[in-house]
Amino acid sequence: MQTHFTKAQLEDPQIREADSILRKCVHCGFCTATCPTYVMTGDERDSPRGRIWLMRELLETPESVSADTGYHLDRCLGCLACTTTCPSGVDYHHLIEIGRERLDAKVPRPLADRLMRRILAMVIPRAGRFRLMMRLGRIGALFSPVLPKRMRAALAKLPRTLPTFDRVGRKTMTFRSRTKGTRRVILLAGCAQRALDPRINASTIRVLNKLGVEVTVREEAFCCGALAHHIGDAGAAREAVRATLLSWQEELDKGDVDAIVANASGCGTMVKDYAHMVGDDPELAGIAARVSALARDVSEVIADLPLAGIVTPAPEGRGSITYHSACSLQHGQKIHDLPMQLLREVGYEVKQPVEPHLCCGSAGVYNILQPEMAEGLRQRKLENISRAGAPMVAAGNIGCIQQLDGDIPVRHTIQYIDWACGGPPAV
Repeated sequence: MQTHFTKAQLEDPQIREADSILRKCVHCGFCTATCPTYVMTGDERDSPRGRIWLMRELLETPESVSADTGYHLDRCLGCLACTTTCPSGVDYHHLIEIGRERLDAKVPRPLADRLMRRILAMVIPRAGRFRLMMRLGRIGALFSPVLPKRMRAALAKLPRTLPTFDRVGRKTMTFRSRTKGTRRVILLAGCAQRALDPRINASTIRVLNKLGVEVTVREEAFCCGALAHHIGDAGAAREAVRATLLSWQEELDKGDVDAIVANASGCGTMVKDYAHMVGDDPELAGIAARVSALARDVSEVIADLPLAGIVTPAPEGRGSITYHSACSLQHGQKIHDLPMQLLREVGYEVKQPVEPHLCCGSAGVYNILQPEMAEGLRQRKLENISRAGAPMVAAGNIGCIQQLDGDIPVRHTIQYIDWACGGPPAV
């Protein structure tokens, strides 16, 4: 794509980065076939190719921006399916972040939108606040018919029953293995996940300990910053990233850390991008590079360990599972086959739904901010999962699990692995 930035504009580091990304796009259209919003609407402006064109106009001639630009950029899930299919290597991930940041600075959002985003950024990344909000949400649900659409969508996503609060991460703690091992990892305890499903961290720690891995969790690393980052609250995102990096720096300086583990793929994608996100910060750039280099999804860590040695025998097999590949894992981290290989290794028959590349509509808090599009994608995904015919579903991200859990139980991949290794039943 040709660009026409002025010399003055190109003095801005963000504009230079955007220019480099834009010039790689050849408008071939391969991305349209894998873009969830384009598949749903057929509108070119709801495709990566169309949004790239809109962002070029926004960045080159910001005075020409219209409300239409914001509408279509907001409808992007950030699923990154386009980056998987792009033959030119267009870094859409960082381009959409630049575009949204510039748009927010140019066109202030309506008050109700700003308020909703601020509340989400203040509440969800802090597990204790989020749990309290879920309790209060039960009262709010009584008034759902008269509430704004987005508030109704938020209340509809609350779990039917309030799970036990996950104590992992309430303070700095280390879980030591009874099996003599030589590995040590840091686990990101997560924020929303701690309030929504404590069994995920429990299964992660149990399996790693059985494999001889010592697991440390730092209290200060309360959130990876992804949610605030993606909804435009740069201050909250920076605060979370800084706290996390500095707490992990203390741990890394002790030595012998083999990996930094995320068991929510959205968090893993964010942590692996820290080096890019704060690379211009002299205080954080060095530790961010170290952290990004060590960041691993839990499936990557387990794949390097003797998993077969801790599996409980199941002569008749363990049944079939449909694997839902979370976008942040398959597109953001380029990990798709590995979790299925691990499930097969411990005895499950693994099936895939059709259109495995399409997003389920969760995408962080997209299902709250864009409820109609998210619900259409959710129904499409549930129909495809149902056709696969398995009685259980595995996924690697808490957002997908909450979005899809229902008639067919959806659990984290690590929970099914834990079950196969003598842990509690996953369903």
